[in-house]
Amino acid sequence: MNLKSSFFEKTSRSIRIFHDEEFAAQQLSKQLGLLLPTDPARPVVIVCIGTDRSTGDSLGPLVGTKLKEKSLSHFHIYGTLKDPIHAINLKDTLKIIQKEFDNPFIIGIDACLGRMKSVGSVSLGIGPVKPGAGVNKELPPVGDIHMTGIVNVSGFMEFFVLQNTRLYLVMSIAELIATSIQYAYQTSRGPSVSLSSRSYRLEYEK
Repeated sequence: MNLKSSFFEKTSRSIRIFHDEEFAAQQLSKQLGLLLPTDPARPVVIVCIGTDRSTGDSLGPLVGTKLKEKSLSHFHIYGTLKDPIHAINLKDTLKIIQKEFDNPFIIGIDACLGRMKSVGSVSLGIGPVKPGAGVNKELPPVGDIHMTGIVNVSGFMEFFVLQNTRLYLVMSIAELIATSIQYAYQTSRGPSVSLSSRSYRLEYEK
């Protein structure tokens, strides 16, 4: 879990879109498709970080579980409700990934606390996510790119805030992330997906 989006790499520019916007998944998938490796032989590994023991921090495992159900054969998923990736096993999991795959392209997915006006949004950008930063844990950064869902407000009693985050919001954000990845997968690896040409409200991190 991240504290807020300022923990992203300073060089990255993140796109933010809210879970309840019309055609949010299509637009997010379009932006994700631009960041995926152009070499189809390069393995794409998705690391979904979090735990099912905390409502707010369950975003990653929920996304991983949804992606497993979608059977994206060319994307490799780590972190589900059954087998979560968290502070205890993250380092070992990253070592396994590096041994298992040659030059993997890693997408780091995690929950995030941020500003009130950003709650309910998903950020997508270049550079790793830094899990544990919001709760003062020293964990390795994860990902060539990151996708994070801002599930609640930061700044005060973060553990309590995570425990009291609405499950409906976390589920909605997880569905958006998983669906956008599915669309991006189908566009790059499988049958084409028709994306609406209408404009979307995109917010950019400063």
